[in-house]
Amino acid sequence: MSPASPRRSRTLTRAEIAELFSRLAELNPNPTTELEYTTPFELLIAVILSAQATDVGVNKATRRLYPVANTPQAILALGEDGLKRYISTIGLFNAKAKNVIATCRILVEQYDGQVPRQREALEALPGVGRKTANVVLNTAFGESTMAVDTHIFRVANRTGLAPGRNVREVEDRLVKVIPPQYLYNAHHWLILHGRYVCKARKPDCPQCVIRDLCRFPDKTVERQE
Repeated sequence: MSPASPRRSRTLTRAEIAELFSRLAELNPNPTTELEYTTPFELLIAVILSAQATDVGVNKATRRLYPVANTPQAILALGEDGLKRYISTIGLFNAKAKNVIATCRILVEQYDGQVPRQREALEALPGVGRKTANVVLNTAFGESTMAVDTHIFRVANRTGLAPGRNVREVEDRLVKVIPPQYLYNAHHWLILHGRYVCKARKPDCPQCVIRDLCRFPDKTVERQE
């Protein structure tokens, strides 16, 4: 009787993590956000608007807004009611309009209309939490931060990459286990993987490039014709 094969840990090994990111990098060498922006300020506002909304929906709104107002001064000139007319198709637009106007006022009064590059300053802006600050620091300013949203939280737990009970726990584990050469792009690879492959209700496991590494026990199978 042959010995039973060793049981795999629920968490990926360092070698498996390196292989996982090697494959994601080969598939998409230069990943980026799907939010449309041309300046750090445009990105900041787009990320604030994206809370509990889709990037597609935000892009539709900012395509109308940014040609008219894409600086803190210009958005302040619109006023809260004027801003709402451009973002009313986005969920929670009333609260978001209030936060955006308050943020623009702080940027004008304290930062000469520029987006600060310090985490503490970003997180002090209305409507900006740790995740939003991480996106801006990474995508606008080139820092190797990890912004954990629902997609990344799901992928990190489901695959065994960086299991955690909350987003901060997952963020801290990801930063610790991701090989340094992959950390800058890791946020984008993981969010795109969660959005298009490792989906919440029905992950597309047959088309997944890391399915043999993944620890998810309930992988979907290809339907036979």
